[in-house]
Amino acid sequence: MSNPSKASKRETGLTVASELPALALAADLAGQVAPNVGRYLTMGLDGANNTRLAYSADLRSYEAFCAEHEFTPWPAAVPTLASYVAHLADIPRKLATINRHLAAIEKNHQLLGLPSAISAPALDVLRKGVARAVGKKQKQAPAFSVAHLKKCIAELDLTRPEGVRARALLLIGFTGAFRRSELVALNLEHIELTDAALILSLQKSKTNQTGEVEQKAVFYASNPLFCPIRAYKAWVELLGGRTEGPVFVSLARGKTGEAGTPSRRRLSDRRVNLLVKEHLGDKYSAHSLRASFITTAKLNGQSNEFIKNQTKQKTDAMISRYSRLDDIIAYNAAHSLGL
Repeated sequence: MSNPSKASKRETGLTVASELPALALAADLAGQVAPNVGRYLTMGLDGANNTRLAYSADLRSYEAFCAEHEFTPWPAAVPTLASYVAHLADIPRKLATINRHLAAIEKNHQLLGLPSAISAPALDVLRKGVARAVGKKQKQAPAFSVAHLKKCIAELDLTRPEGVRARALLLIGFTGAFRRSELVALNLEHIELTDAALILSLQKSKTNQTGEVEQKAVFYASNPLFCPIRAYKAWVELLGGRTEGPVFVSLARGKTGEAGTPSRRRLSDRRVNLLVKEHLGDKYSAHSLRASFITTAKLNGQSNEFIKNQTKQKTDAMISRYSRLDDIIAYNAAHSLGL
């Protein structure tokens, strides 16, 4: 292997594209077919490369483990995978983290055009043992109540852009059941205000990588202070007549004590998380916006179908996973037995 290839591998934690048979074959075919076929092949290659980059940290960890123990990483033998799983469990790592590492390893086998041993029966038994040892319960972002959200919004300084942006971000994020990645990806040109609702179109999302447009709707609230549509309009007004580009942007700071002014730089998802903690409390995260929507909707008697129409989740199991109704005293059917 040449030095440039080694350098590229060190930077990404993944085998470089020229070494991936599945990608190389697709790239070669793209140059031999009609433009419309080539365009779709290129989009497929982009998606594969994005997946590889998302898994890069996990694969760097795996390849470093293999190098340290003189194991062959690709293709991975069952003993190699078993040793790595046990290593992660001993550190210890959460079960969800271990499963994510295995998903990364399996995906890279696919891109390399190699058979994967991830589903081997012996490895499945080992994973069950690890699940018993490290536990299955994941740390979940807690849900906040609507009363808490209102209290925090009422405390915002709406004479400053920081407060106007925070109100719009929190209300749109909650009422739209948004992931933070979806919030920061919102563009002005993909939002339509109608008499009945604000329609927000998502070009892509975590569960929609094919580019099929998904839409969410948020509605007027009776109290103007807590109305997501009025909050959105107040924030957009500060953007100075822009009609395209990111909705949520960072603020350019002036002199000490002066209010920030909206820049054209898209807000980062990390900053969204920090803003949620700053205004709702440190125990909450950006994911609490979505979890709180589902929990509140369930408590208000909404059907899973209605909830999925906003969250875009595919199964009822995901609704159950995201709802925060595990308080056995507050949320228990035994209250309604009539004794």
